[in-house]
Amino acid sequence: MSTNRNKPVAAGAVPDPAASMPSGAGLAAVFAALGDPTRLKLVAVLCAGGAFSIAQLTATTDISRQGVTKHLQVLADAGVVRDVKAGRERRWQLEPARIEEARRTLESIGQQWDVALGKLKAFAESSQGSAIQPGGHAPAS
Repeated sequence: MSTNRNKPVAAGAVPDPAASMPSGAGLAAVFAALGDPTRLKLVAVLCAGGAFSIAQLTATTDISRQGVTKHLQVLADAGVVRDVKAGRERRWQLEPARIEEARRTLESIGQQWDVALGKLKAFAESSQGSAIQPGGHAPAS
């Protein structure tokens, strides 16, 4: 983890994009876990709220109970879901804090892209104005 997240960037220095992102060494695991369509579908079901049993979650997919269990374990290892014992049954629910951390990271990346694209647009517009003379011709060399 970086210790200089709040240090100002010196003029002309290249800012560290990671400095404005939420910390979390496990975010790569979150994005990897969400990269699978079956796991993403399970997360969408869990987003509906409440805790669901393996049987309930299996009913939303076309894979076996064992397959759903393996997918849930990957999500749990990434911190996206957790299981709660309810008698002899395990019920699975979303870990909203982890999803929120991933959302904030994507939002931060999106803002960085907006800034970068704004700079590129300004550069292109300023370059275009100086490179094209009236009549649409480039300046003579």
